[in-house]
Amino acid sequence: MVRIGVIGCGKIAQVRHIPEYEANPNAQLVGLFDVNVERARALAAEHGCRACETLEELLAADDVDAVSVCTSNNTHAEITVAALRAGKHVLCEKPMAVTEEECVAMVEAARASGRTLMIGQNQRFARAHVRAKELVDAGRIGRVLTFRTTFGHGGPETWSVDPGTGSWFFDPRRAAMGAMADLGVHKTDLVQWLIGQRVARVTAAVATLDKRGPDGELVGVDDNALAIYQMDGGAMGTMTASWTYYGPEDNSTVLYGTEGIMRIYDDPAHSIELDLRSGETEYYDVDAIQTNDSQTASGVIDAFVDCLERGCEAPVTGESVLSAMRAVFACVESSRTGRTVEVAQG
Repeated sequence: MVRIGVIGCGKIAQVRHIPEYEANPNAQLVGLFDVNVERARALAAEHGCRACETLEELLAADDVDAVSVCTSNNTHAEITVAALRAGKHVLCEKPMAVTEEECVAMVEAARASGRTLMIGQNQRFARAHVRAKELVDAGRIGRVLTFRTTFGHGGPETWSVDPGTGSWFFDPRRAAMGAMADLGVHKTDLVQWLIGQRVARVTAAVATLDKRGPDGELVGVDDNALAIYQMDGGAMGTMTASWTYYGPEDNSTVLYGTEGIMRIYDDPAHSIELDLRSGETEYYDVDAIQTNDSQTASGVIDAFVDCLERGCEAPVTGESVLSAMRAVFACVESSRTGRTVEVAQG
């Protein structure tokens, strides 16, 4: 049994982490902490656990084996490092952190503590993505030459316990980035994992086009990001992240290989479509993609608990996400400088 503490009691904790831990027979929800103590107390009463008055109290608790970090982006690194040093295993929400230095510090803290650090890159657990990777690895579309991957919706205005553009998602001090950190990191990590290649260089535009705060001015974080990725294995493609898709969500990825084309979540009727060079078409109706309005179990919490129970490596280690985060930071630099940026490999 893995005894869990949740740090940060906002929407992601309420919709994903808390209910998914409760649904897992090998997890026990023990304690909650939030800077809004009353929010933590109310949730603790609802879920039959205790509310901690301070973060230090939760991290010092002997009956807490692992924690979920569900706080604003700018606090991920500090809280994660403190938790690891306190001997807790950590599942940290994406984006991993807001600077490369912070990401590296998290990985180093995990290594030094001997504890697990997993990052909540839930796109890797979507059933169609899992099946797609199996098909790619089996050579069904040959060698991947190019790709396009997109994640767009109408924005996180309702994805907060404090709805609207006044929430922390739109505050550059707390979020650091907007659509790029919220959605772009998902698809960057996904495409690397799917095709087994890392982003080597980027050319990107990261901009704020439409989102406005309560004062009527454009918000201080990006609501759109467009990037050209050149991969270390020779493939190249585009990544689009947007908070201004004011219609159906788009979470599609299309891979163009030497033996055919794979369309993932590109057709509402079929989760995977293979259009092969031979002229054949194959459909794999695996599942329907999650949307903000249609949530299903992420798979992240179950995978985290399972790896702790079995004592094996997490399926999405902090170290494995470093390359995606470096690509994200390179996109921001490319947009700022107007130049193509090499992505550090390490």
